[in-house]
Amino acid sequence: MSENFGIDLRLLRNLEHQHGRDRGRDIATVEVPGRGVDLDMLSGKDNLQQALLLRLLTYKGEMAVLGHANYGSRLAELIGELNSETNRNRAKIYVLQTLADEPRVEEVLSARVRQNLADRNRIDIDLSLRVIGSDTPLNLVFPFFLDGGGTL
Repeated sequence: MSENFGIDLRLLRNLEHQHGRDRGRDIATVEVPGRGVDLDMLSGKDNLQQALLLRLLTYKGEMAVLGHANYGSRLAELIGELNSETNRNRAKIYVLQTLADEPRVEEVLSARVRQNLADRNRIDIDLSLRVIGSDTPLNLVFPFFLDGGGTL
């Protein structure tokens, strides 16, 4: 099963609630006893979770110069918009469109977008996905800030 998810460099620090990228310091390192510092790697479910978050965090069209014009999501179009039911529905549509482009996602079991009660500029996107080669759903919580800010 985990071979379906691949292996990649760790680029995100928080796979559970990541919402933004530190573009200046993307690649994570790890201390390897007896060898010093090396690049940190992800495999299996963690790699797929990171891949999905990166796809959601990347503005659609941002990778066009590298030949991936359809990679990414349209969520950035919501930055500066009100946290209204209409915009939460738009966010859900954008997320579903993005997940449809990920070949390792077999089916979206549920996608819920709700207003965060503690921060009026934040929406929480809760996903449950069936991924290829696995009977266990992958659950992902993705906070998105309509003001473009926020840190976790």
